[in-house]
Amino acid sequence: MKKSGYKVIKRNFTTPFGEADIVAEKDGTTVFIEVKTRTNDSFGEPKDAVGFKKRAKYVRIAEYYMNEYGAENVAFAVVEVAGKDITLIENAF
Repeated sequence: MKKSGYKVIKRNFTTPFGEADIVAEKDGTTVFIEVKTRTNDSFGEPKDAVGFKKRAKYVRIAEYYMNEYGAENVAFAVVEVAGKDITLIENAF
């Protein structure tokens, strides 16, 4: 994350709507990041596990964060961890 220019603000940020794995900042934008790990591809790629319900939950978490902390620009990302491979998917949804 740091190599990609992100500054981690919070980890495991809990709200009444659920938990965001990471809240970070990059270039003045607050980024809400879901981390998905898979040990094998039997159930697809890690990013495939971020479906409609998970995305809707992250939107509610972001709205809560914006109301509490005054963030204006937000984005959503997914970090895929598959074995030793780590992939950051910016603007994931």
